[in-house]
Amino acid sequence: MTERARRRATWIVALALGFAALPLQAAAATLTIGVLARADDDRLDPHRVELSYLGHPGGPLTQSVDVAIKESQFELDAANLQVKVEALQARDATEAQAAMQRLEKAGAAAIVIDLPADWISRAAPAVRIPLINAGEPDDNLRGAQCLPNLLHTYPSERMRADAIAQTLASRRWSKVLVLHGTAQDDATRLTTVQASIKRFGLKPVATRPFKLSADPRERDLGNPLLLTANLDYDVVWVVDSDGEFARSLPYRISLPRPVVGDGGLFALAWAPNFERFGAPQLARRFLRGASRPMTGHDWAGWIATKAILQAALDKALTPAAQLKAFVQPGFTLDGFKGVRLSFRTWDRQLRQPLLLTDGQGVVALAPAEGILHPTNVLDTLGADAPEGLCKTR
Repeated sequence: MTERARRRATWIVALALGFAALPLQAAAATLTIGVLARADDDRLDPHRVELSYLGHPGGPLTQSVDVAIKESQFELDAANLQVKVEALQARDATEAQAAMQRLEKAGAAAIVIDLPADWISRAAPAVRIPLINAGEPDDNLRGAQCLPNLLHTYPSERMRADAIAQTLASRRWSKVLVLHGTAQDDATRLTTVQASIKRFGLKPVATRPFKLSADPRERDLGNPLLLTANLDYDVVWVVDSDGEFARSLPYRISLPRPVVGDGGLFALAWAPNFERFGAPQLARRFLRGASRPMTGHDWAGWIATKAILQAALDKALTPAAQLKAFVQPGFTLDGFKGVRLSFRTWDRQLRQPLLLTDGQGVVALAPAEGILHPTNVLDTLGADAPEGLCKTR
């Protein structure tokens, strides 16, 4: 063998030994995120979505989850963490419970859910995996029916009512005429509105029911001029879960006054035309990913997924570790609303500002300027700790 051949052989052997000495790359960890929504969701019927009711979902929950994961891909790659999404649907509470148990057994770290309140209250106690509610505003889920593993990124009904009441109080629009529908949901929400009106020192001048009907004998019950006549008020607050009456109420009342609640000015988790704190960039990313504007339901699903990913990047990969991470004092999230967001320890609700919008632009943020709180002004929206409505810690 020539000298040149010997040197070449020696170099090859040394190179091979060097590669053999390198540590093997660690296998990528896998984070499984569960997504559970209602099957055949009538809220997503194309004819209803086309009407673009503010406060209603505009598309499936999986779209916001996918956008959040895509945004975090650089950090996930750097941490050698792969994300797997398991999306299931349910037609009733029994199917919802079975789906939660299936996802828990499959090793999901947490489940993002958008289900009716009664389904959640019946199905959630069967599992210990963290459930993040991204679509149901029911206050009982934060109160009498709360659970240690049930968290909420979607704002409660009381948070929304408090946001509107604060805004009216800050503008000194104290005399409120309340119009409400006759459905059971409207009756429940009316109680919440009345509590917020009292909490922030507003004066209800009257409370009147409305009814949309094809019966000529009931036509006057849906007439905005008659319903708002013969009273002196600063604002009309309409409670209409369906939204059909409320959307036609502005500019049709007897006095030149603003309308708030489910028509006119809304309090929402998100508005696609919000122009502060980097919100336009988030809105554009969602529009590119889902081919539609981002709604409050989308924001709640997006921030829920962000919470799961942030906890996982901090090495919380199991359900127990995720739940522990969420309620740590230092666990905060950037929701593009100008302040860091965190989960309340007493009811697992995500603290967050709400946007006051008429659908054309964001008029104001709540908590309103001048509203004070001993520790965190965000806790002026919704149930505060001293009320002790949630008995489970």
